[in-house]
Formats: sequence, C-alpha cells, structure tokens
Amino acid sequence: MNMFFEAMTDALIDGIKLLPFLFVTYLVMEYMEHKTSQKTGRMLQKSGKWGPVIGGALGIVPQCGFSAAASNLYAGRIITLGTLLAVFLSTSDEMLPILLSEQVHPMIIIKILGWKAAIGIAAGFLIDLWMYKKQGKKKEGFRIDQICDHHHCHCGEGKIVRSALRHTFQIFAFLLLISFLLNLLIGWMGDAALASFLSSRPILGPMVSGLVGLIPNCASSVVLTQLYLEGMLGGGAMIAGLLSGTGVGLLVLFKVNDDIWENVKIMFFLYGAGVFAGILMEFMGIF
Repeated sequence: MNMFFEAMTDALIDGIKLLPFLFVTYLVMEYMEHKTSQKTGRMLQKSGKWGPVIGGALGIVPQCGFSAAASNLYAGRIITLGTLLAVFLSTSDEMLPILLSEQVHPMIIIKILGWKAAIGIAAGFLIDLWMYKKQGKKKEGFRIDQICDHHHCHCGEGKIVRSALRHTFQIFAFLLLISFLLNLLIGWMGDAALASFLSSRPILGPMVSGLVGLIPNCASSVVLTQLYLEGMLGGGAMIAGLLSGTGVGLLVLFKVNDDIWENVKIMFFLYGAGVFAGILMEFMGIF
C-alpha cells in the first residue's frame, strides 16, 4: 500500500507542476490552429507533386484534425498517396506539447521533429514515384462524394481558451494515469532494471512501440513520450511508435476511404516504416 500511495502522490505532484506549461502550450497551439487551419488545408490541396514536402512540413505542427483532414482529402483523391503518408509519418500528435511542457532542450525537440519530417517526406516521394511508374500518366479522378469534414475533435469550436482548457485536462488525466502506472512499475522492478530491460532490446523495442503507435488516439503518443522522458525507452523506439501513430487519421481513413484493403496496406506500411526507421536509429545511436 505504501508503494501505491507513493506512486499516486509522485504522479499527482509531477502532473500539477506541468499544468501551467501544458495550458500555455495548448493556448498558443489553439490560437495558431484557429488562424491557420483553413490555409494549411488549402496548401495541401494545391500542393501537387510537392505534396510530400508540404505534408511532411505541416504534419510536424500538432494541429488537431490535420491528419483527419488529410484522410478526407486522400479519400477524395485531392492529394496523392505519398502526400497522405508524409502527413501520417510526420504527425506528432501530443508529443510536442509534452516535450515543451517538460522543458526539453530545444535542439532535442528540433532533432526529433526534423527526423520525423525527413522520413515522412522521403517515404512520400518514394511512394508517389512508385505509383507514377505503376499507373503511368493515368490519374485517378476526384471522388467528391468522399470528401467531408470529419475532424473528430471539434477544435476551434467556441472560444480558444475553452478548447485549450479541454485539451490540457484531457492530457493531464492521461499523464496522471501513465505516470502512476510507470511509478508502480519502477517501484516493483527498480528504475535501473526497467531501463536496462527496455534499452537492451533494440529490435523488440521499436516493434512494440510501433504497435502502440497504431492505437488511434492521443494515449499512444503520451505513453511513448513519457517513457522516453523517463529514460525507459530509447529514442529510436520512441520514433518508431510516433512514426506509425497518426492520431485519429488512420481511424478516419478507414471510415471515409471505401477501399478497405488499401487502408490495411497503408496501416502496415506505417508500421513497417516506423519499425525499420526505429531499429536503424537504435543501432546507429542517433538518439
């Protein structure tokens, strides 16, 4: 029981310390999204052959519903498959707000975002090149009936402060739960033993993290980021999970894109790309 209460108390204290930083971070993000969300959507629609570059660059900015919007645009064939994958692979979901609220060194944040964007852009271009060679100059027509506005999180509705508060307390609740469970695990195993167990598996770590990343909500990115910050998960393993994670993007794709087999292949590609990149980074010691 002592371990239980200590784990709960430590999680609560750490969470309360983060609250003001989380709120300020989400307030700034909500303001930026409110001002730029329509512009970014139009940029993506007009991106053409440079879609993977624009998608990869915009994806690293955690705009609520951006991956969902990309799914809708792809279902309507307004953007290419490569552009969609660039957005999915670069999307950081809740990683950036947590890193900022934990006051992680800016160069580490830039490094993580840079790698995610670079991998997304490179994969997007390769997929578009492969699709071009496969289809030739034949281009699939628009599917206007598939386009809708399933953003699923209703960001920007109502006041910016209210949206920021809602996001803050949602993530605060996730952080409390994850920190509590992690504290229990550390108390049971010991932090050195747990860190050694996770870090000594450069192949298994990215494979498991990639599966966690496929969970279609913000919990996956919260878990992966917290484990990384606690030193329990290597940078490569974290990247593997964050690359395969799309927020609600993949969930929306299965809803709006009629080709189920294509959706499944996209999901497996995201997982494979994330795991491959994560394992490579673990062995090269990039993080």
